[in-house]
Amino acid sequence: MTAKLSTHVLDTYHGGPGVGIAWTLETQAESGESGSAGGAPGWSTLAEGVTNADGRTDGPLLEGSALQTGRYRITFQIGAYFRGRGLTLPEPPFLDVVVVQVSLQAGESYHVPLLTSPWSYSTYRGS
Repeated sequence: MTAKLSTHVLDTYHGGPGVGIAWTLETQAESGESGSAGGAPGWSTLAEGVTNADGRTDGPLLEGSALQTGRYRITFQIGAYFRGRGLTLPEPPFLDVVVVQVSLQAGESYHVPLLTSPWSYSTYRGS
């Protein structure tokens, strides 16, 4: 099996896929590489996009040798999504941006779903 990272979003408020949710995939630089002024390793963007009609990305976020051992984070623009669905949210919304940070191992496959409403979210390592 080829190593890969994939995700999808389920809208638990409306009971269906999270269609059109903007996402960003980043990886954390190893220590000693460019980071913030405080010396912490920085983050580099690997990919960006929006979820499709099934609430998924059109392909794996990472695949094969592109998936290296390290820290990754997927950022989902949840507040903008629910506003776009016509929900009136407080300003600022309770959930605006959801960041899922994971540590992955090269050679492994990971599926990281996000189940979300305007007020809650959960995730897990799927298959």
